[in-house]
Amino acid sequence: MKLTFLGAAREVTGSRYFLEACGKRILIDYGMEQGRNYFENTLLPVPADAVDYVFLTHAHIDHSGWLPLLYKNGFRGQIFATEATHDLCSIMLLDSAHIQEMEAEWKNRKAMRSGATPEEPLYTIAHATETVKLFTPCPYDTNVFVCEGISIQLVDVGHLLGSASILVSVTEEGKAQRIAFSGDIGNLHQPLLRDPDYITGAEYVVMESTYGDRTHGPVPDYVGELVQILNDTFARGGNVVIPSFAVGRTQELLYFFRQIKEEKRITSHPAFAVYVDSPLAVQATNIFNEHMHNCMDADTLALIKQGIDPIKFDGLKVSVTSDESKAINDDPTPKVIISASGMCDAGRIRHHLKHNLWRPESTVLFVGFQSPGTLGRLLLDGVKEVKLFGESISVVAEVRRLSGISGHADQNGLLKWIGSFEGDIRHVFVTHGENEVAAGFAKRLATDLNRAATAPYNGEVWDLTSDTMLAEGNRTLLVRESDQPDGARREGGGEGRAPEGKPAQPAAGPRAGGWRGRRETQQKPDTAAYAQLREALGRLSGVVNTMEGSPKKAQSKLAAAIFGLVNKFGRR
Repeated sequence: MKLTFLGAAREVTGSRYFLEACGKRILIDYGMEQGRNYFENTLLPVPADAVDYVFLTHAHIDHSGWLPLLYKNGFRGQIFATEATHDLCSIMLLDSAHIQEMEAEWKNRKAMRSGATPEEPLYTIAHATETVKLFTPCPYDTNVFVCEGISIQLVDVGHLLGSASILVSVTEEGKAQRIAFSGDIGNLHQPLLRDPDYITGAEYVVMESTYGDRTHGPVPDYVGELVQILNDTFARGGNVVIPSFAVGRTQELLYFFRQIKEEKRITSHPAFAVYVDSPLAVQATNIFNEHMHNCMDADTLALIKQGIDPIKFDGLKVSVTSDESKAINDDPTPKVIISASGMCDAGRIRHHLKHNLWRPESTVLFVGFQSPGTLGRLLLDGVKEVKLFGESISVVAEVRRLSGISGHADQNGLLKWIGSFEGDIRHVFVTHGENEVAAGFAKRLATDLNRAATAPYNGEVWDLTSDTMLAEGNRTLLVRESDQPDGARREGGGEGRAPEGKPAQPAAGPRAGGWRGRRETQQKPDTAAYAQLREALGRLSGVVNTMEGSPKKAQSKLAAAIFGLVNKFGRR
């Protein structure tokens, strides 16, 4: 049994693990990296059509977003996930594909004017549609037979509707071993969702560490904070603009706003409207309603039994079309605008920021983790000016963050999750955290819990039969953590997470100041196109290897074709 770390190794996003067992090749998550790319990524070591299965922890794009690319490159195996994850992916992957197509179309319009080579989208809506057909929905807490020697169990981890930790049981050459993949571990006492369930035994554990270096503190009074922000902003005549993930966070906010409305706690503008300006969020809310009875906590179920829809109220308005979205800012009445993406790097939220950032009476309220290098992170860090749609916008609006709201367990929650394991664990691999956070949390597990724990690097390969490292990963940082995109002045510090549906920005070249890594030359961008190119090279090499005993005519024909490509694209 061999495990390779392909993503989210000393980085927060891009969850991708490659497991080889019982003659099968399995991916656990295949997510899109978002925000900054800090370490050079390792490509999938086999062609996509050689992958047999995918085990998917949940629907967030940084865990699922490359699945249509996998399909595009030839994958036709099964994708195992919960039913709710399947339903959410049926809208989220199509939405991501739409973004890829729109961005490619926009770039190609520019390419036509400049004579540049046209770009293909990372993947298309057709690829995403076919990908969703490969899902095998699974219930929680049930042993699911995958193939001879491999079974899985999905355990509710309380992070997102349908999210799961996955316990993989492998029997190979008469030896049984279990490896637990945490997925994203949910925060305690979130609205709507149940608290995480806990796995109690495994020989190997791969666990996230997003908040491994800090705690959320006492549970904040979310409703009280929202009431204060709304009253203050409405009294000034401004809007409250909330960049929010369309899936999960938006539904939590609707839960809070229903309570605020029910308790009549807004005095400055009691009949305020709440606009959900995201077609994806509207679809996701419908899916949440469909899964209320099998995924929600006791408080939510109690409301449903009373005939109360926990995420619906008077004044809730949805905008689906572009014209409906534009009309929101034409209305001067103070209002709440919830729009995606949660990191402000794509989607309609950027239009609402353009209309409200320069207004001192408005408030931009962040309700989630902001990944380094994203516009959301810049705004939280105190940037004074940003560029939106080619226009410089002064940041005069009040910028706030709702205290402690997170779908992720904090350090205490992570320790509780790993502390639930009984008996010996041969090795804990700490992933899905920023470089120093993952390393620090692994050290804490070793010193405080006496667990054998390390934070692997991207590309690291381990033999799980003998618990030995077969290959070291890449340890060279591509960019400084303080690097930010051009066009914005940055002040202060902050914290971050992942935008929806948007790939990682290419690593920036060297700038003034020292690098934290050893490499001082600009790195090659980690793009999907380059990933495809490398995969094509691997497959070509395989074809060449099979040609050794072929007729000379066929060999010469292939050689001529290869030399033709080299002459056309190579540097001379």
